Amino acid sequence: MAAVADLPPQMQERVVCSIAAAAKYEIPANLLLAVAEQENGKPGQWVRHANGAVDVGAMQFSTGYLRELARYGITPEDVAARGCYPYQLAAWRLRMHIKNDRGDLWTKAANYHSRTPRFNRVYRGHITRKALKWADWLEKRFATVDVTSQHSTIFQSKSDQASKTNYPPVIFNMSSIAASSLSSGLSKP
Repeated sequence: MAAVADLPPQMQERVVCSIAAAAKYEIPANLLLAVAEQENGKPGQWVRHANGAVDVGAMQFSTGYLRELARYGITPEDVAARGCYPYQLAAWRLRMHIKNDRGDLWTKAANYHSRTPRFNRVYRGHITRKALKWADWLEKRFATVDVTSQHSTIFQSKSDQASKTNYPPVIFNMSSIAASSLSSGLSKP
């Protein structure tokens, strides 16, 4: 893919998989890219924390969330695998936060990391800055749509619309959306 040829090889999988997964699960591409950058995991990586929790794979799924995925037949090895499947899992998870959680889009997205307000606030700050950078990057390389513009309410709750909070644009890559299946289910590749 020529649009990512200027990226280091280790980032190409992250970007290509994030864009494809964002399109498949109908979430903003710059949002998933921001979360992927913030998590900064690697395929096969297992990170043990002092509290005993473990984060797994490129999208750093926590031990607690792995138990939830097991209900769908998804194993820690699936989450740790190389390729796009872990990004699809992350996109599905973000979609569920966006669809089901309370708060503005960025608070919901930061629930990927933590629902605890102080941890959510810090993570939200990190991903909003990264999302702005990725929105610029995507706009330079793809046909995009800012779904947070004044005429779009697709991802805005009434409280988002009423607030004057200056969040980064939320970008969909239209060429990926047109080429993808827009299912909302969760299945192994």
